[in-house]
Amino acid sequence: MLKKTMMILSASALALAACGQKTDTANTTDTSMATNDGATFDAGNVGMAGDNATVPATGGQVFANTAAASDAFEIATSKLALDNSNSAAVKKYANQMIAAHTASTDKLKATTSGLTPAITPDPKLNAEQQATVDALQGKKGADFDTAYIAAQQSGHQQTLDMLKAYGATGDVPALKTFATGLVPTVAAHLNMAKGLKS
Repeated sequence: MLKKTMMILSASALALAACGQKTDTANTTDTSMATNDGATFDAGNVGMAGDNATVPATGGQVFANTAAASDAFEIATSKLALDNSNSAAVKKYANQMIAAHTASTDKLKATTSGLTPAITPDPKLNAEQQATVDALQGKKGADFDTAYIAAQQSGHQQTLDMLKAYGATGDVPALKTFATGLVPTVAAHLNMAKGLKS
């Protein structure tokens, strides 16, 4: 059961990172780690504090990094929506995402601040997230809206899957509570994104 859950969490984290973009496998590092039952949890580059990290991330650290990067991605893309969209509905949604994901980041930092061993969320976007942000920067109007809405739907679905998986079987109780508590909010964001029109 733990092996299956860790594989689901790993897949969800990697899917969240990909956001529908082509994966560049060049310059990747092996960040696999063995769990207590011998299962391998492969975090890929998700949430690592750089390519030269010497200590593999724990499940809790990987989750915190993935959640922080997800928030940073939603904020960055939503700020672009305020400039690049001509749709009042998309701009309203973007403002809601900026506020909600800023609050989520603050809550994640508060949750991890007192943990032992220490977990410090790393909000650095991975290559795929950065590629999506870069692609959105070059779009305007309806073209932007189509790409932004697709990114929001995909990103929130992947985040929802990750939160549910970690909430069910995560290794840090405080982060499990954090994950479970965010599920209704992320589900609402996903439904809102599905209702947007480009």
